[in-house]
Amino acid sequence: MSDNVLSVIPTDPHWQPGHEQADRARELLAQFAPDPDRLDSDLTAKWHETITAVDCGANLERITCPLCSAAIDTDWWSDLLEERSDEGLDDLATDVPCCGGHTSLNELEYEWPCGFARFEIALWNPGRNWLTDQELSAIAQALGHPVRQILTHI
Repeated sequence: MSDNVLSVIPTDPHWQPGHEQADRARELLAQFAPDPDRLDSDLTAKWHETITAVDCGANLERITCPLCSAAIDTDWWSDLLEERSDEGLDDLATDVPCCGGHTSLNELEYEWPCGFARFEIALWNPGRNWLTDQELSAIAQALGHPVRQILTHI
């Protein structure tokens, strides 16, 4: 059986909210679920010690360089994340293999969206796809920081 996870993360990978802000944002995301009554442990707010990759799993179709627009091999990206996982991902800087330019893993262009964060709200098997712009804005306002969403298929 496969799972889908709808995650909301801050746009700044280093940023973390306070618990009160996170609770408000979590409650909002629960309201946006089609069946809020079934959510018990399916909706979590997590604070990570170091920056963590929040990827889209099997939804990842392509990664593109923001500097030269060339496709980046997903195996290169996966290997780099695994290599850095032992020490944490606090340094997202990298030299891309396509043009040798210097950028951030967070700035790579992902089809479907991926990101990096020290805080994440995750809704497992949400019963819906993407949040609307209005819903994302409401969560961002509750957190006090801009957010982005990732839809993961495991």
